[in-house]
Amino acid sequence: MPHDHSHGADGHHHHAPPDRMTRAFAIGIALNIVFVVLGVIAGVIAHSTALLADSAHNLGDVLGLAMAWGATALARRARTARRTYGLRRTTIFAALANGGLVLFAVGGVVWEAVQRLGQAHAVDGGLVAAVAAIGVVLNGVAAMLFARGRHRDMNVRGAFLHLVADAAVSAGVVIAGLIVWRTGWAWVDPVTSMVVSAVILYSTWKLVREALDLLLDAVPPHIDPDAVAKYLAELSEVREVHDLHVWSMSTTEVALTAHLVLPWPSAAPSFLSSLPHDLEHRFGIHHITIQFEDCTGVPCTQGSAAAL
Repeated sequence: MPHDHSHGADGHHHHAPPDRMTRAFAIGIALNIVFVVLGVIAGVIAHSTALLADSAHNLGDVLGLAMAWGATALARRARTARRTYGLRRTTIFAALANGGLVLFAVGGVVWEAVQRLGQAHAVDGGLVAAVAAIGVVLNGVAAMLFARGRHRDMNVRGAFLHLVADAAVSAGVVIAGLIVWRTGWAWVDPVTSMVVSAVILYSTWKLVREALDLLLDAVPPHIDPDAVAKYLAELSEVREVHDLHVWSMSTTEVALTAHLVLPWPSAAPSFLSSLPHDLEHRFGIHHITIQFEDCTGVPCTQGSAAAL
């Protein structure tokens, strides 16, 4: 039985990272470089391995922010005949790499803390606290630049978590420095570092797990696939929904493909024009491809695809 071919409306919406995010990455990298240089110099003068470890952690975050910045730039490049989705997926790889960098850097801090538990060092706690406080301020300011965009883009959220983690580590070093300065209890420094590291590990692991889900084309966590299937099934004339797939093309764009079984009409279904708008505003799905299939006795093998 011949099949009719219906052409749907184009509902593709691309959400490129705004220019203010580019500025945020540049400022965040610059602030972290300033603190790394300051922290290394002060760490040597104060004989503080905790401050040196904090500086090393910030150096790792400079690399992480640079990767995230590069990924957002690649995501904005136009698609090509071979890479038909462009380079948007690089943002997912960057988010995963950022999480890995945080885990690696925190692991270094924990290792250093364990080494210091059994050793006593003459540390200038006042200088350590003062320099670490500067790190809290610098990283806090940088984190605020990414605060607004962290809910829409996992890559931006990765940068935000990097900077919050830096501020948290620096805050722990401030507390440890003040206590060592006032009491001389050297063991407080490594213990504080381990507690702060545990908090960072917990938040970072969630980012790494989400990035792995995206690489495996899992349904994004903010989308309920059962609700999407129910919405499609309740459209006028639709008899069945199957082969429904929802996945992330990047850290900001979500795609959907589905087969809708319905009596094949002489004209396009009435919901065709409103479907892209509804799926985007109800579920945050931007790239939509629907294949219509006739339910008048023809097996579900071929249909008329409509990219919405």
